[in-house]
Amino acid sequence: MWARAAGRLGVIVSPTFCVGSSESNEADEGARGCERREEREIEGGRCRGSRHRRTTRRSRLAIPPSRSTPRERLPCLPIRVRVLLVTSVEWVFRIWAHFDVLGLDFRLPSPPAAEPFNAEPHRSALVASYITPVDFFYKRNHGPIPKVDDLIRYSVSISGLVNKPIQISMADIWALPKYTVTATLQCAGNRRTAMSKVRKVRGVGWGISALGTATWGGAKLCDVLELVGIPKLSSVTSLGGKHVEFVSVDKCKEENGGPYTASIPLKQAADPDADVLLAYEMNGETLNRDHGYPLRVVVPGVIGARSVKWLDRINIIEEECQGFFTQKDYKMFPPSVDWDNINWSTRRPQMDFPVQSAICTLEDVDVIKEGKARIAGYALSGGGRGIERVDVSVDGGKTWVEARRYQKDNVPYVSDGPQSDKWAWVLFEATLDIPPNAEIVAKAVDSAANVQPEKVEDIWNLRGILNTSWHRIKIQNSSCVGRSKI
Repeated sequence: MWARAAGRLGVIVSPTFCVGSSESNEADEGARGCERREEREIEGGRCRGSRHRRTTRRSRLAIPPSRSTPRERLPCLPIRVRVLLVTSVEWVFRIWAHFDVLGLDFRLPSPPAAEPFNAEPHRSALVASYITPVDFFYKRNHGPIPKVDDLIRYSVSISGLVNKPIQISMADIWALPKYTVTATLQCAGNRRTAMSKVRKVRGVGWGISALGTATWGGAKLCDVLELVGIPKLSSVTSLGGKHVEFVSVDKCKEENGGPYTASIPLKQAADPDADVLLAYEMNGETLNRDHGYPLRVVVPGVIGARSVKWLDRINIIEEECQGFFTQKDYKMFPPSVDWDNINWSTRRPQMDFPVQSAICTLEDVDVIKEGKARIAGYALSGGGRGIERVDVSVDGGKTWVEARRYQKDNVPYVSDGPQSDKWAWVLFEATLDIPPNAEIVAKAVDSAANVQPEKVEDIWNLRGILNTSWHRIKIQNSSCVGRSKI
């Protein structure tokens, strides 16, 4: 029935976004605002091993996104039907019918998809506001999106090398002091597609939008650890614990069906100034399922892989986490290492992300009119380091102009200023005269004087992570295009 219906329709209908596969039968939150990305071997900017495009076609129907609760994220219409045609291992047809009649909720079942849902927004959405709306925040998953509904029974265990293991409920978390931290989360594979044009890499084919900035609300991890007798600023427990491991509810194939795990040093976890959160809010609203409902970890200044969603357990351990994504992924290797000679044990797990920037208002092969054009984008660095400067060039890097940097409205940005958000990106803009067939380049310098490398070839690695090379955009002048057609 599904296949016949899909063949007859041959269209995608969904609210104002590009849709893709999600593991959940109720993945209505997952598709909003973003384009799907698949995990594949990528070469020359294209996915290998898949007969489908990496992204689905754009929506043909625009319905304003809803502002409802995590349980109810459908457009606010009396009678609603959404038809999604998604790409997966095979075409899957899904229909959600949702009727609001006297408060009743009727929903047709839908067949599950075969792959994790990974999606990023269009680059222009990133610079539309300093805080990324939830609907346009990138999605990265390693398995099916878990469903945690019973908050009364939900709890997080804290055990391991501690004197008094405990189970804490959401009520216990809510009872702790609440903090809000504005922080950018960035996937380590952001800008991987550009790296794949040098040599093939393995991973999700991200463009430049696998990141987002949100205001996270929750309890500080250092306060939670005090409940098991670990004082603030501790680097080791009395029983020898030196690392804090986070165990998720979700399961993934890389762990042979086991849970996703990650860890950070205890010294970082117990430091109040590190602002590590057990977050239950995102941009002032309850977390939705895509972003870790009901509770997730947020580790500011560190690659997104360490900010574990759908938290299940916290273990205090002597050595760093031995899970797949800590020991056999997200490590930085030199260009000389390939899959035939790799030795994962020779590198430490990646934590802080390097200084990064990208242009969001233009794309390759864009055609613009003669005269001035606004060049805008984002810049950020890990470890709480601010952005000291963003340089923009319209001649491939021969000459440079310093761009204006900003975060919040009417607040001057200072890279180490007390009013600046040290864990968050900086937006930049410059209005420049664009010559014919220009190559526009952006590079950032952080407060420790770290600068982006010029060539992606120099930092190529087999997993395609941490592409922080100069971001380049090649565009055409409309007058030159007109003459070429004559």
